[in-house]
Amino acid sequence: MKRAQACKGRLSRRLAETVDLLIKGATLLTPAGEALADIAIRHGRIARIGSIDPALAGKVIDAAGLHILPGVIDTQVHFREPGLEHKEDLESGSRSAVMGGVTAVFEMPNTKPATTSAEALADKVARARGRMHCDFAFFVGATRDNVEQLPELEKLPGAAGIKVFMGSSTGDLLVADDDGLRAVLSRTRRRVSVHSEDEPRLTARLGERVAGDPSSHPVWRDVDAAMLATRRLTRIAEEEGARVHLLHVSTAEEIEFLKQPGSGF
Repeated sequence: MKRAQACKGRLSRRLAETVDLLIKGATLLTPAGEALADIAIRHGRIARIGSIDPALAGKVIDAAGLHILPGVIDTQVHFREPGLEHKEDLESGSRSAVMGGVTAVFEMPNTKPATTSAEALADKVARARGRMHCDFAFFVGATRDNVEQLPELEKLPGAAGIKVFMGSSTGDLLVADDDGLRAVLSRTRRRVSVHSEDEPRLTARLGERVAGDPSSHPVWRDVDAAMLATRRLTRIAEEEGARVHLLHVSTAEEIEFLKQPGSGF
């Protein structure tokens, strides 16, 4: 009787461990580094990672020699809806994201109209529901007109936080001067994402831009355009005790600067 009960117990445990899919023998990228392991999936979720008996799986994928990464979060996408759907929209952009292994996106505010109010944010969230193929959040753009509302806007459902354009913005999204930047950073509590280029430098060098010639882009938007803005940003952020995320660092000089103690990062 005891032997029969033990066999029944082992069988029950075995059935309980049965999974729908087993990805076998891949190299996994984990917080601890690379590791060879199997991934068991049950009901669309990872049930176990380790060395797993293929007999427990309804389907087995041999992934030997392949790498598996966690789902990627893309913290800066431009899906152009509303107002510029001829370029892309929330549905097509998110479909492309998941095809590339991106499972969540933070979308930028420079649409038409710009995402600078609670109403504009709610409109984007409503457009996204049922149409986007991945998780999502939307940045709220900082302007001179909405700076007093930023503490509330950054906490609204669906908000990824506040985005600041120090240069090369559209509409009224430009916050190019130190006083304007300080006004934003002194009011926000979440980490602020910043497009860090010096607008006066860009304006002064407009003559370097050649229409139709992409090679003129880094000539016009040169190292100084990046460094001037990044130095200003880190100084003001440190003075205000603010947290900032520097978007698309574009120069080696910035990286070396940000590595230095006292840079504000």
